Amino acid sequence: MLQGARFVRIHDSVWRHRDHEMSEADWIAAARLALPADAHLTGISRIQQLGLDFGPRRPLHFVVDRDHHLVIDQVFLHRTAQLPPTDDVGVVSPAAFIAYCAHARVIDAIKVGDWLLHYGHMTCEEVRTMALAALWRDGAHESLWVLDHLDGRSRSVKESETRAVLAFAGLEGAEVNVAVDVHEEVEVIGDLVYRRQGLVVEYEGSHHQEDRSQYTADIDRYALFRRARVTYLQVTKEKLARPKRLCGEVYRELLALGYDGPPPSFGERWRQLFLPISLAVGSRRGRITGRAVS
Repeated sequence: MLQGARFVRIHDSVWRHRDHEMSEADWIAAARLALPADAHLTGISRIQQLGLDFGPRRPLHFVVDRDHHLVIDQVFLHRTAQLPPTDDVGVVSPAAFIAYCAHARVIDAIKVGDWLLHYGHMTCEEVRTMALAALWRDGAHESLWVLDHLDGRSRSVKESETRAVLAFAGLEGAEVNVAVDVHEEVEVIGDLVYRRQGLVVEYEGSHHQEDRSQYTADIDRYALFRRARVTYLQVTKEKLARPKRLCGEVYRELLALGYDGPPPSFGERWRQLFLPISLAVGSRRGRITGRAVS
């Protein structure tokens, strides 16, 4: 019956009806049926279960605490000597972040880490404690390295990305999601605020246009900025896709407002942002001999 035209094979002994549209939850459930019962969701797959809409959906990442080789299409089964703490979904959030950092780029780990902090799924201290307790674990050193670059005040992954590209270009000093004085009895929050120069950098996501209430609120907020003579720069996804150009635009605005710091630099630190954290941390041998990149 299963091999007839009514059913489609997903994994060994796992089938779906031909008319059934698979949801993400269905794909995870199918993977669980094909995997050993002691396999736990981990890494970016576990984090996406918390609600994060970022990162690749395939392969799905699971982990077991034994030497078990299994090849399943679009599923990666990691092996570890000792499982981190788990819950009824998979490994706990700090452990999932540590696992993710093992292979993540610096900029992606910053976005994911900020999101986890902002929504209360982990704290820096939880990650630090868990990583230091098992430095042998994949991602432990990488997660410790990236903690210094996280900020849970960022409200979206695109805000985090904007902050990261400006900081790694050397334009540091922006405060994240703080009140801007507009000389009126209303609180106005700026995404990135260069307070000394009086510049606000705002990321404009698609919801700022699609959500009518957000759109009208933005109009009111920018009117308040203009009346208070607060300079602001709006960043779109198109601008963020050209990060060097964006850094130059922010720098020119800062210069016009009296900034006397260095211009953006696109050297080693900048290139580091787009590489795996493991290259910044260095190999395990390199860490022992002190050759990790700071």
